[in-house]
Amino acid sequence: MTSIKEQAAISRLLSFLQEWDNAGKVARGHILDNFIQINQGKTGPELEQEFSQGASLFLVRLTTYLRITYMTGSGLEKLLRAIGIFLSAVSSNRYLIEFLEVGGVLTLLEILGLEKIKEEDKKEAIKLLQVIANSGRKYKELICESYGVRSIAEFLAKSKSEETQEEVQVLLDSLVHGNPKYQNQVYKGLIALLPCTSPKAQQLALQTLRTAQLIIGTTHPSIVDCVLKVLGTMHLEVQYEASWGLCSSPAIELIKDLVDYDVRLPLLKGLVALLIPSVKEASQQHPKILTESPFLPLTVHLPVFLQQAAAAKAIGVLARGSMSIAQEMLHLHVVRSLMAAMGNTDHSNSQRLASLTLQFFVQTFPVVEEHVRRSMGEELYQLFLSYGEDLYMKIDSIQADILAVNEVNVAQALDPYDISNSNLSFFCGPGNPDQMAYATHFQKDDAESKK
Repeated sequence: MTSIKEQAAISRLLSFLQEWDNAGKVARGHILDNFIQINQGKTGPELEQEFSQGASLFLVRLTTYLRITYMTGSGLEKLLRAIGIFLSAVSSNRYLIEFLEVGGVLTLLEILGLEKIKEEDKKEAIKLLQVIANSGRKYKELICESYGVRSIAEFLAKSKSEETQEEVQVLLDSLVHGNPKYQNQVYKGLIALLPCTSPKAQQLALQTLRTAQLIIGTTHPSIVDCVLKVLGTMHLEVQYEASWGLCSSPAIELIKDLVDYDVRLPLLKGLVALLIPSVKEASQQHPKILTESPFLPLTVHLPVFLQQAAAAKAIGVLARGSMSIAQEMLHLHVVRSLMAAMGNTDHSNSQRLASLTLQFFVQTFPVVEEHVRRSMGEELYQLFLSYGEDLYMKIDSIQADILAVNEVNVAQALDPYDISNSNLSFFCGPGNPDQMAYATHFQKDDAESKK
């Protein structure tokens, strides 16, 4: 037999539920406002006490209302925030299960894809998905099994709000942790984001990829091409200013991680290849002094030149951080390519960064110093030593052409056996199979270049 106090509490609950059932859109909005204000941050037991052990009766009304109205977007933000109070409450696993049993995850994912729903509403949906993902591995798997990675990644690429995009990054980061069954799916989704047109999405995807790469431990072949293409972005969020005094871009930071994986060789090859853009192929046969500029208008090829500058910077960062990488670069003809980039008078940043990187190789390897001096000639070489970063402001068109069409071949003068048997062993440890594979590749390349 219930006490008078319990009967009064039940009566209040029934009255509240009846008020909700009979209320229209505006009145329900007021009810949600009061509920959010009073119950924000309460635990599961506190919510039960507030609703006389009948909190689930109100939650089921909220989820039903959500399924009925979410496609219209009317009052959606308040409704999602109210549901969030239940799902995020401490000791509230029962509420979470009740929400999932009625298809809550699918509803939230559908909200992300609806064009007429406001960004603020979608942000609340992301926050609820965060709560679900943070509740444990099986809940992360449920999101992924519902094609969640694709929906979330597409929303990140299309979102116009940086604040919302950062919330999406938190969700993707959660999905890649403690989710062994689907972590590769999240990893591939992040790679698929790299070609998108949103600079903020690119930046966040690059940052999250670094974490995902560490967790997964293996690489997907497409990551090299995607990351190298990102170097051509014109957005500061991704590229930052290509200056030695500032932090590396997110793309370069990821590249620094990737050189420790099995994509090291194609990645280094790709960086060196970017130093001589395809639009400059004609200049390899005809110096600019004898013909018109091989470069098409700067506005057309700016992304290519940005890639060139970023590649020069990335090579410098990698070479300064690892002598073994610097040696591998020499076998990939990086010196010739850096000098060619220094001759690109259509993009001063490429000239500047290539010059700084070449200075490192000249100062580190006597064989490079010898070949560069001989190729440049004494006057140009002394300018290079004296001015370095500002060399592009000191040289004339003839000197720029000397750089652009140089045929330096440092790799031909290197002894691959010395590299593979002594120096690489010193830097990378004896018997490293990956490094021995590189050495074999370089020996083959060098043999072909000597023929």
